[in-house]
Amino acid sequence: MSVAHRTYARALYEAARDSGRLPVVREEMADFAQSVRDVPELRSLLRNPQLDPRVKARALDDVLGDADVVFRNFVRLLAEKGRIGQLEEIAREFERLAAAEEGQLEVELTTAFELSDDEAREILGRIEQASGRRVEATRTVDPSLIGGMVLQAGSLRLDASVRGRLERLRRELVTKS
Repeated sequence: MSVAHRTYARALYEAARDSGRLPVVREEMADFAQSVRDVPELRSLLRNPQLDPRVKARALDDVLGDADVVFRNFVRLLAEKGRIGQLEEIAREFERLAAAEEGQLEVELTTAFELSDDEAREILGRIEQASGRRVEATRTVDPSLIGGMVLQAGSLRLDASVRGRLERLRRELVTKS
């Protein structure tokens, strides 16, 4: 994540929070970022460096319609500054800031096999106890882990998988040879 992504995300977060519009802006940002991911034509429009930023801003005005004024102005600013192609990265950082404010921790839990709901609840409960925050998890399965799990929370990565342990042992053996 670049400094620019953080700067723009923080500016939107603070403007939305200070104006009392954080829930609305958060929802609109999530919806718009999802649209950018789902609609290839919109993504191409936003990431086209040959298109004049003012043309992008006018096109976005049509797309955004009656969106919240704080969000609409933010998106226009991104277009005018030539940063609209980075909206998805900015949206991720914005969501991280909003989640942190709510005391929520976003994690990605990857396991070698599908966990039952009870097993996942137990793991996430332990994370909540350790962090003191409410945990929202994305769960994925990666059979190549062989066993165990990998937990990603922001830039922190905890690899407690069999594959990870084998890789660390391999590196250790190569280093000591």
